[in-house]
Amino acid sequence: MPLDPICKKIISENTEYFSYYGGKSYYFCSPECKQKFDALEKSVIRLKRNLSEKERISFGKLKKDIIKPGICTLCGACAASCEYITIEDGAPKLVGPCKACGVCYYQCPRTITTEEGLIGSFRFSYAARSAIPEIKGQDGGVVTSLLLYALDEGLIDAAVVTTHSKEETWKPVPIVAKTREEILESSGSIYSHSMTLEALMSAIKQGMNSIAFVGTSCNIDAVTKMQKSSYGFLHLFMRAKVLKLGLFCMDTFSYEGIKSVLESYGITLENVDAMKIRKGKFEVTLKDGKQQIFELSEFDEYRSSSCRFCTDLTAENSDISFGGVGSPRGWTTVLARSALGYEIFNEAVDSGYIEARDLADNELEKVLNLAKMKKVQMYDLNRRQKK
Repeated sequence: MPLDPICKKIISENTEYFSYYGGKSYYFCSPECKQKFDALEKSVIRLKRNLSEKERISFGKLKKDIIKPGICTLCGACAASCEYITIEDGAPKLVGPCKACGVCYYQCPRTITTEEGLIGSFRFSYAARSAIPEIKGQDGGVVTSLLLYALDEGLIDAAVVTTHSKEETWKPVPIVAKTREEILESSGSIYSHSMTLEALMSAIKQGMNSIAFVGTSCNIDAVTKMQKSSYGFLHLFMRAKVLKLGLFCMDTFSYEGIKSVLESYGITLENVDAMKIRKGKFEVTLKDGKQQIFELSEFDEYRSSSCRFCTDLTAENSDISFGGVGSPRGWTTVLARSALGYEIFNEAVDSGYIEARDLADNELEKVLNLAKMKKVQMYDLNRRQKK
């Protein structure tokens, strides 16, 4: 005897209330139960249609990211949203054809699929670039231009930034930049950890009241914790306002490691003009204009161990985030998060320091996709450890 899927009553197959869905017949005790079921299934169909327009995600991805690593909670959301998924032997199992609609993946509580879950909350997103000809920065040079605007307008007393060591080229050195020249010297990215917190504490102890702080998510998080901490730092951070400018970061590598890999190809750091990680490649531009491109895997053994545990691509706790993902070459993706960040960025645009436009949906999607890779890498680590 069939079971009414809504009220769970056992009923006769001769009932006049039934529906046909997904190759299967469903029977109901009343028109009310049939109406509820039909409305529910229409919602699921609408959800599947909406997801199919965005990204094709199969049950295989749910299995790879969630089930195999042992992260599944056995909540049954996947089975409840797809007639071809069941729970067997303590795990979800596909028992029919998968149409890669993505509904099982998007309903799973262990996957991260929302914008806010992937890149944090933000007010507006932009593609931007410097409007100052002399600036030669990473991507669009927007961070440098914003710092110059804030310094010129007297909005900050100094900026905590990272520059190159004069003794060992491309070795990161954090400084408290108080002049236009020092800010310009700090332009461009260095793919090694910089201990910027010491420079920030130095600036605060010197009595600076308004400080711009530039760093990756780990450094931004440290500043955020210090701001909220009452364990010895409250009296310092009550005296200073810190504008947190976060940099997108997928990986960092040891200085010695980068040096070793490049030297194995006959490249000395003294001859390197710029470095850039783009689309899974490590691009090195030499001072003579020549460019060499390396697989990131060549630097794997020198990857900072902490990066294997980090899930924050976009520095979610910053006032403004900046990165090269999403925007065209020569532009910077900007996520204005706080009210302060939004205001100061747009003032710099209005004052002619920065050129900006709204980030297109397909450009933001590229940021979300890379952020998704960063978010689930802990699941991958768990799976590797089980092998």
